[in-house]
Amino acid sequence: MENSMQRLPGIGKQRARLFARLGIETISDLLQYFPREYEDRSHVVSLGEADGEAGLPVLVCGTVGTIQELRPRRGMTILKVVLRDETGSVEMTWFNQPFKKKQFHTGMTVTAFGKIEWAYGRRQMNTPDVEEGRPHGNGFMPVYGLTDGLKQNDLRRAVRAALALARQEPELLPAPCVATRHSVQPRLAVYEQMHFPVTREEQEKARQQLAYEELFDMQMGLLLRRRKEGGRQGIKCGPNGSLLRQLFAQLPFQLTRGQTAAFLDIQNDMEGEVPMQRLIQGDVGSGKTVVAALALAKIVENGYQGALMAPTEILAVQHYEEFCRLFHDLPVRIALLTGRTGEKERKTLLAELDAGTIQILIGTHALIQADVLFADLGLVVTDEQHRFGVRQRAALQDKGRSPHVLFMTATPIPRTLALSLYGDLDVSSIRELPPGRKVVKTYAVGESMRQRIYAFMRKNMAQGQQCYVVCPLVEESENVDLQAATALYDTLRTAVFPEFSCGLVHGRMPGKEKDAIMEQFSSGAIQLLVATSVIEVGVNVPNATLILIDGAERFGLAQLHQLRGRVGRGDLQAYCILLAHQGSEETRQRLHYMETIHDGFALAEKDLLLRGSGQLFGYLQHGLPDLKAADIIRDVSLLAAARDEARQVLQAGVDETHVLAALSRRFGASFERLLNN
Repeated sequence: MENSMQRLPGIGKQRARLFARLGIETISDLLQYFPREYEDRSHVVSLGEADGEAGLPVLVCGTVGTIQELRPRRGMTILKVVLRDETGSVEMTWFNQPFKKKQFHTGMTVTAFGKIEWAYGRRQMNTPDVEEGRPHGNGFMPVYGLTDGLKQNDLRRAVRAALALARQEPELLPAPCVATRHSVQPRLAVYEQMHFPVTREEQEKARQQLAYEELFDMQMGLLLRRRKEGGRQGIKCGPNGSLLRQLFAQLPFQLTRGQTAAFLDIQNDMEGEVPMQRLIQGDVGSGKTVVAALALAKIVENGYQGALMAPTEILAVQHYEEFCRLFHDLPVRIALLTGRTGEKERKTLLAELDAGTIQILIGTHALIQADVLFADLGLVVTDEQHRFGVRQRAALQDKGRSPHVLFMTATPIPRTLALSLYGDLDVSSIRELPPGRKVVKTYAVGESMRQRIYAFMRKNMAQGQQCYVVCPLVEESENVDLQAATALYDTLRTAVFPEFSCGLVHGRMPGKEKDAIMEQFSSGAIQLLVATSVIEVGVNVPNATLILIDGAERFGLAQLHQLRGRVGRGDLQAYCILLAHQGSEETRQRLHYMETIHDGFALAEKDLLLRGSGQLFGYLQHGLPDLKAADIIRDVSLLAAARDEARQVLQAGVDETHVLAALSRRFGASFERLLNN
């Protein structure tokens, strides 16, 4: 209970559940839930000076005068509260919020923040942010990410209460596992400056200290993991033998330079003394699966078994079918295990796996069940590894004795950044696409082109091809986004494309229902798939030739590129239409990059230059803990310095038990990613 959110005033079980939706389970979590931006409330403007012409919100302070509640018609209320100071007045209004009336009484002092506009011959502030009393600290007011049921003031009150509690109980404030050279300011002051800074400079100075400490801890965990891996005896494979030579000979294509280099890296790892821990990152369609097949062939010819785990059943089936084609007529037994495998077939399969007659097992989460026993597992391949939990990946690896491990991901990032991020993994990058693969033609257009786009989609589907439509993100409410997606699906299904079979997938669907829809789309039974931005990564539908991304201005460059990768996976020319409703200069630049650049690595570099911050190609999904203050892109120099200091600390000798305990406190359950990813 010491660290429970329910210790804070006004937070019971129900409210605690709302905070938990934001990942805030404890007071320490709340103190690390930093604002996403700040409103400048450093200057109080007198009501006489407050001017609505600039269109910017202002901070005013005054005394409440008249309070009036109007009911112009049934089901509608308007609350009007006059705010006065010695220079003038403004009328604050709220629509359909009758409960607000109880918050005010004549003569009380309040601070209001909002836009001042002229309406009906008087100055008004429509739904301003109001707090009782004079401004807190005359600084910058935090703006937090929210969930349905929580408002900004709820977060601010809770954070203030948590900071007050931390003054009496400093252990609530997360601390680095070892004091770093950047740990100069008192911890309480640093957290206060992050949440309620007086100046931008103060906030950035506090952020840098916390970011450095966070990155230092992360690097300590990665280096400890590397040390642990280095002490294990791996499976030392021999030089390439006849099975690999036969597989190379019957490949229906020549490997690209990137594929060849990646396999040479894997070959050297597997012929070494230490278990391989390698990540292959390559753009969508770059041929990572073939490299994985070569690695599995190498482990098989050395007398061991291999396993490949995919995040969805449809992807596992596609891998199985591809492996059957690649290993055609070769003496390798390949099997598929998913949740849909029949009981009788499963029993036979497990017996053969335990006996060692099945050499390569491909499947989903079904591979990690307790009764799945390998005779001698030597290589574990995890596809789209960020889709699995730490325990799931570890459970598969534990079925062998220090097996080699290969991760695959389709989210490329710049090489120098990868080396900083994956201090514990060796990284291979595949940059080229296989010969013959056509570039996806990409066009950024406005709303006026919608009907022409629909006509083009109709023409493609009439020729037997398939299309995706990705729904726009509306706001930070999953409910609202889902409603928008359902509405667009209904419109397309009934009014626009009634002659074609349509399907809808979204993040709230049960897994089996989503898999069933995706399978129908993959088989061609569904011609148009409407989806939120959670389209299955890696699903291979060569017949899908067009993707329309509605509201493209709301998506980041990385996400747009990943979505584009859903098409262009066959011999037909594919198209990506970016339908933007509005956008800033940065948005226009982002869409221009999408039109002109098709290489994921080059786009990653542009993203780095364009944004300088934020999640670059989903780096948080690569098994690292969620970072609260640090930004991998903006803080890449801090990360390098933190890695160097962490290495020096470990070399000088440190109490590892203390370090591990501190890392567990900071990162919680996600700490396992540092040691087991």
